[in-house]
Amino acid sequence: MILDISISLQTCMLTHDGDLLFEAPVSTALNGAGEQKDSGCTPRGLHEIRAFIGAGLPENTVFKGRRPTGEIYTPELGRQFPKRDWILTRILWLSGLELGKNRLANVDTMQRFIYIHGCPDSLPMGEALSHGCIRLHNKDLLTLFDLVVPGTRVYIHE
Repeated sequence: MILDISISLQTCMLTHDGDLLFEAPVSTALNGAGEQKDSGCTPRGLHEIRAFIGAGLPENTVFKGRRPTGEIYTPELGRQFPKRDWILTRILWLSGLELGKNRLANVDTMQRFIYIHGCPDSLPMGEALSHGCIRLHNKDLLTLFDLVVPGTRVYIHE
């Protein structure tokens, strides 16, 4: 099973043995592709899903530092905190698998806290707008979360 994320097409596709299991639009980094720490870019290359966070929590659960805050996102909450980078519903935490490219030193995807996560459904998909992570609408993320397993390979490319 592999999750293919195209930065240029702003899509993700989960396949297994050539069969398409899932496809959805995404939003990757506004700053484009890149691996450097503090770049705000989406890292390229081969990764794996290292951690699953939020199983069983309600849709639109708000996370900060990978912990639920106790809030449930609403448009009113969004208006109250307009500059907040909303991490909602579930987190799939990525770990790079390519030494020197996206693993260890100043290019380590996991140390950069790069996730696949939910966002307010009012935000557009198919446009690069994130701070480095891969955003999905919440319903799509819930579907994907139930399809993948720890160690699922994630290939991110332009």
